[in-house]
Amino acid sequence: MSELATLLEVGGPVAALGGGAAYTRANHPSLYWSAVGGPISTVRLLSSYASVMEACGLTVAPSRLRVLAVKATTRREVRPVPPRRGIIRPTATGLRLRLRLAPGQEPADVAASAERLRHAWGVHAVYVSTVKPGVVELRLVGFDVLRKVRMPRKTGGGFLQVPVALREDAMLFIRDYRAVPHQLTLGATLSGKSMYLRHLVSGLAPQDVALVGVDCKRGVELAPFASRLSALATDPDEAAELLPVLVKEMEDRYDLIKARQGIAPGTPDEEITSDIWGLPDRERPVPVVLFVDEVAELFLTATRKDEERRDEMVTQLIRLAQLGRAAGIYLEVCGQRFGAELGKGATMLRAQLTGRVCHRVNDEASAKMALGDIAPEAVVAACAIPAERPGLAVAGDTSGGWSRIRTPYLSLGDAADVCRETAHLVPDLPALRPFQPYVPAPSHPVARPGPAVQPRPLTD
Repeated sequence: MSELATLLEVGGPVAALGGGAAYTRANHPSLYWSAVGGPISTVRLLSSYASVMEACGLTVAPSRLRVLAVKATTRREVRPVPPRRGIIRPTATGLRLRLRLAPGQEPADVAASAERLRHAWGVHAVYVSTVKPGVVELRLVGFDVLRKVRMPRKTGGGFLQVPVALREDAMLFIRDYRAVPHQLTLGATLSGKSMYLRHLVSGLAPQDVALVGVDCKRGVELAPFASRLSALATDPDEAAELLPVLVKEMEDRYDLIKARQGIAPGTPDEEITSDIWGLPDRERPVPVVLFVDEVAELFLTATRKDEERRDEMVTQLIRLAQLGRAAGIYLEVCGQRFGAELGKGATMLRAQLTGRVCHRVNDEASAKMALGDIAPEAVVAACAIPAERPGLAVAGDTSGGWSRIRTPYLSLGDAADVCRETAHLVPDLPALRPFQPYVPAPSHPVARPGPAVQPRPLTD
């Protein structure tokens, strides 16, 4: 009986400790990783580094000098040499370390062994990136960071840069309009596409940027941000009037650039430019970001007259996509489906949209429309997005690179509040004044719902 009592006295705290660790791992993975998972994985890495590298085929034969030195000083066996390992740097989500590759090795050799390294060191995933010739960085992620998205407190970013989501390697996904001027975002109903759009609008609202919206669903997606919009079209008829104005604005900006190029001889080279970013600050027009929600509505027609209007709008969108970057006009095209069956000009417009973000879609053909022409292997990843993970998407660009991302939850009210607080930043563009949405002044404060009646977050 005394032995049983002793076991119960010891087993109780141990069981409580194990249960607490399991609860922390499930509900607070970052805390669990910092306290338990990180130290364990670090010990595994340090104790098994050489043997794991050899098992993965990442070792090379030692040099003759090394062989002679080992034989002269010791009697131990001369083993193959693994890549030289740098200092292990812990992070809130995993570990980072650099490897100096041995002669004859390349980063692809290490990337091919990422899955083996993941199992050997007991982490969720291993990602390999090239730092410089001969040096790669291993980024070990300790847990699934996309299961419950937590954006870093310091997101960085800059002008025309919006930290909009978290990548699967725990790095930020930043929508950089200077690097990727135009983007196509696809997603089925309740896939998280609207949440992605909210983050873009709320991220650009505090910046010196003109925001223009085309929302043919009667404005239900973009109307809450009307206080920060310079123009808003809520049906195809209004869009047919707004797009020519944007094209004319683009042409005027090209005239401004051309006038700047025709300067007197002897002007410094840095003052000669082919886009608005080379203009002096006092002459540079404000950038314009055009959001097109549910782009398929612009292509649908019922009569011959509608077909003529459709062809004109598509032509104007293509012109903006082809020529808008140098004039500081950027496109963000969103929809549930986008392909050649929409009609004339759809494929040509898609080819001008460098960035691609594909949320959960209803069929494989939609994923191929978004990613098939830039990263065919990403199509399989897009088709595997589960319905219970809204906000999860596959992001790629024409370079062929792609990654899984997930947008954190942002309520419509919070995004609208950001737009109201930054309404004074709406730039004065005379050409867009007729299209600026009317925003009535609130007569009384709107009661915000408490936590008990908040809608279900998009992150599970």
